[in-house]
Amino acid sequence: MNYKIAVIGLGYVGLPLAHAFSKKYEVVGFDINKERIDELNTGYDSTLELDKNQMKEALENGMQFKTQPEEIAGCNIYIVTVPTPIDSSNRPDLTPLVKSSESVGEILKKGDIVIYESTVYPGVTEEICVPVLEKVSGQKFNEDFFCGYSPERINPGDKEHTVTKILKVTSGSTPEVAKIVDDLYKSIITAGTYLASSIKVAEASKVIENTQRDVNIALINELALIFDTMDIDTREVIEAAATKWNFIKLTPGLVGGHCIGVDPYYLTYKAQELGYKPNLILGARQINNSMSKYIAERTIKEMIAHDKKIKDANVLVLGLTFKEDCPDIRNSKVFDIIDELSDYGCIVDAYDPWVEKKDIIQNNFTFIADPFQSDKKYDAVIVAVGHKEFKVLERGNYDCISITKPVLIDIKGIIENPTWRL
Repeated sequence: MNYKIAVIGLGYVGLPLAHAFSKKYEVVGFDINKERIDELNTGYDSTLELDKNQMKEALENGMQFKTQPEEIAGCNIYIVTVPTPIDSSNRPDLTPLVKSSESVGEILKKGDIVIYESTVYPGVTEEICVPVLEKVSGQKFNEDFFCGYSPERINPGDKEHTVTKILKVTSGSTPEVAKIVDDLYKSIITAGTYLASSIKVAEASKVIENTQRDVNIALINELALIFDTMDIDTREVIEAAATKWNFIKLTPGLVGGHCIGVDPYYLTYKAQELGYKPNLILGARQINNSMSKYIAERTIKEMIAHDKKIKDANVLVLGLTFKEDCPDIRNSKVFDIIDELSDYGCIVDAYDPWVEKKDIIQNNFTFIADPFQSDKKYDAVIVAVGHKEFKVLERGNYDCISITKPVLIDIKGIIENPTWRL
């Protein structure tokens, strides 16, 4: 069968996937953000998931970028890769998923297949998305159109584990469609595929991937808090423990981003809706969400111990993204540290070579150019993200931008002899 594929949502997940499919199929990328479409049509990807050569390759392969549903009406495979965030109450916000389903429903034809990749709790595809598709299109599920679910496994900023090199879980709404979906992905995923028995199994497999990681990191973070009160270096403890072959070596830190810090809430929401309270998962979320406040308070204590003023103190934060070597600031917990410091009356500057000023909307800090090329001095410096640009800095670099004896707070374990590290 000749597949013409539309990828709905061209962010960190959708664009690399569209590029991979464009090598073998006719592909149209769709996004409601006109600025994003205009950017991609120039051959530039601000997420940096695709470099200029890959963008050039995609365009030469004939991939097009569109903003109107009618412009993708000729496709027969629709792959939805829109965000699935949480709201201020940590409840799933399925608005992007519902809206994209409505857009696809407007152009859905007999025999079309809609594949969802967005992270959801088990049941969303068939209980939320399918009714929307049926209502808008006027067609019947598993008779006129079909669905699949193949959870995304993109790791932003990772140039080694790219989309085609990560084994892909697949599923379909009928055994025949499941085979079609699996074969489709198998044609581009060199790492292979795993065909799940049902869409719900595939949905559940995705949501527990990051839930498991969240819980494991929460344990390490709690241990770090305990060892800090004992004046024991947590990272030295981890190195010692990791000499045992089956020890899971993780390091303490901030848990943000659009996956680990969000996905567990999808599972806990559904569990509580069914009458079960997932205490372990919720407890892990509480621990990880508390780390920013703890780090800010620890910074204040160190400043006081070093006779630094607190009100109107100049504090520099290095790194704003949720992880190193990528420009993604979504749900970054570094901003929570800045909020806490601002509440104490500190004047905060932040520097991140991976972030563009236009993407910063907060106004309780100043986003600055390279502080190491400036004459301004700081009462405290917090290394919040382990960007490669920061890993090459030496102690002398920090001394030059510090007022008297520097107070250096190291969240990522990359400074030699910091004042304090997590």
